[in-house]
Amino acid sequence: MLNKISNAIDIFNKKQGDIASMLIFPLLGVVIYEVFMRYAFNSPTTWGFEVTAFLYGLHYMFGMAYTEVHDGHVRVDIFTARLPKKWQEIMSAFTACVFFLPVMTCMTIWSFKFAATSAAGLERNSTSWGPHIWPFKILMAVTFLFLLIQGISGLLKNINAIFGKNQ
Repeated sequence: MLNKISNAIDIFNKKQGDIASMLIFPLLGVVIYEVFMRYAFNSPTTWGFEVTAFLYGLHYMFGMAYTEVHDGHVRVDIFTARLPKKWQEIMSAFTACVFFLPVMTCMTIWSFKFAATSAAGLERNSTSWGPHIWPFKILMAVTFLFLLIQGISGLLKNINAIFGKNQ
């Protein structure tokens, strides 16, 4: 049962990561357009820099859970590398429960509160272009939720490995 849940979470985060990776194309388009307008016509846009920052930010944030699925985040495993596999899983489960899950739970809760406040006020960026930023804050909260859920998937895998259940 735990494997099914973990696999479903992994599949979801792989698919959302694959879809979010496509943000690189509009990002590339905006950068090329901005550079062309700036240097070919000496007419930079008022919105190019902000759109680039928003698209890159979303690309980065959606990539967090995707990276976790593929075990791509940096780890310092100098203490656990020489331990038997079962003890590595125990240490991984312990650090997930003590560090990762509490921190990501708080980050998820706080980011949703932050996003709700922003959405309630229909917050705009305080620049000359002044775009709405509350949708981006909502998406930021969602990406923290995706990472939290992926951390739970990792913990379920650890539990399966510790107790030797390959369902």
